Amino acid sequence: MRIALPKDRRVRWVVVVAIALVAITAFIAFTTLIDVEQALEDVSHVLGAWTYLLVGIFAFGETGAFVGLLVPGETTMILGGATAGQGATNVYILIAIAWFAAWAGDTTSFLIGRRLGREFVLRHGPRFGIDRERFEMVEGYFERHGGKTILIGRFVGIVRALAPFVAGSSGMRYRAFLPYCILGTGLWVSSAIVLGYVFSRNIDAVLDYAGKGAFVLGALIVVVGGSIFLYRFLRVPENRERSVRWMDQHRATRWLVSTARRFAPQLRFLGARLTPGTQLGLEFTSLMSILAVAGFVLVAYTSIVVGDAGPTPGDRTAADVVSSLQTEWLTDVADAVTELGSDSLILPIALLCALALAAGRRWTELGVLVAGLAIIHFAVPELKDTVARPRPGDAVAYTGGYAFPSGHAANATFYVWLAVTIVMRLRPGMARGALVVAAGIALTAAVGLSRVYLDVHYMSDVNAGWALGAAAFAVCAAVALVATTLRSVRQNDVDG
Repeated sequence: MRIALPKDRRVRWVVVVAIALVAITAFIAFTTLIDVEQALEDVSHVLGAWTYLLVGIFAFGETGAFVGLLVPGETTMILGGATAGQGATNVYILIAIAWFAAWAGDTTSFLIGRRLGREFVLRHGPRFGIDRERFEMVEGYFERHGGKTILIGRFVGIVRALAPFVAGSSGMRYRAFLPYCILGTGLWVSSAIVLGYVFSRNIDAVLDYAGKGAFVLGALIVVVGGSIFLYRFLRVPENRERSVRWMDQHRATRWLVSTARRFAPQLRFLGARLTPGTQLGLEFTSLMSILAVAGFVLVAYTSIVVGDAGPTPGDRTAADVVSSLQTEWLTDVADAVTELGSDSLILPIALLCALALAAGRRWTELGVLVAGLAIIHFAVPELKDTVARPRPGDAVAYTGGYAFPSGHAANATFYVWLAVTIVMRLRPGMARGALVVAAGIALTAAVGLSRVYLDVHYMSDVNAGWALGAAAFAVCAAVALVATTLRSVRQNDVDG
């Protein structure tokens, strides 16, 4: 018997979505009846080395065969990592295989989109509400923001399954697609597998948190994307006037208009603080937010450690993770990475940057660099002597002095400052700017985590070091922004 869907397109979509929700609900209800940990232990003993093949197939099929539209890939990666935690496979080999397979799947989907996608979408897209005009808008979007979509979309199920195909069909160049693909697949595969590996004895909770995390990330992307669209829409005066008239004509929204008129000066002030490019606008607000969060983290950890110099619960959890990952070759890597946060390397790099900024007459950026590193240089030893926290007892690498806060972690925030300065101040609008900032953040994170891995710092020491560095650069940048704005205002008054 053939079931005919309603002819009305909107009704048809409602029916399809309802069927999908029923299917998902039934799947969740079925999986709750399974003892995942026992099933995992059975699978790990039965499959053994075949787990590599299974995880590789799913990592490839996630995008290469659009399997991700039906089965969430995080589940397979987490379960694969959990089998490694059971001792059936090697976690490093598993990550390497899954990473390569995920890259191959993305590349396959991209090439399918490149060869067949555009004509396919233009021919069949109108059935799903995607006409030529909308598809050309997608092409323009991927031309401007395709890399960020590939990177962030790796952590959102349906976006992950479709983004490479859409990127290929929209005309995005593979050389622009490749670095984001490699970074995104590596972060996604590694985080999911390591999560399953570390918490293999409590896999039900991990799967639950992973699902909630994916939902929260997806919701956050929708909120941010919607906010950006709303901002750009309301930036046009005609759209604002039309929206206000519509709201004033409806009882449910009329009170919003009256409230906005009553508090118009305050709302204008708030809007100016959230508007990029205005005097002391969104840039200043962002710096103040960073300073507030970093200051809170630093003060909170200092208060905790002064009261009890021993490891915090988070420190003990981090130590357990490190002990499960320690190998000889990874220790060698950590030894090399940790040097990137040492004074002997940071100061020469900073000196070269200072000379380049001076040659380009970028005095504001030069002042922030010098002042930020100076604050870190003097604040770290003062805090160490004040708190006097002993280092962990079983250090892999020998080092002297007190533990809190981590000077290497504080120094490493220089890389984030450098990346953000290049993208936002020196080369605004540069291609792959998001990748540059992501690289700076990754480098800063790697230096801090290497200190925990080598057991020369607790995780709380590293968090405090990151907070100190972020606060130092944020306060210097905020002062520089205020000084620049005041100088510009005075200059305008003189010219006027």
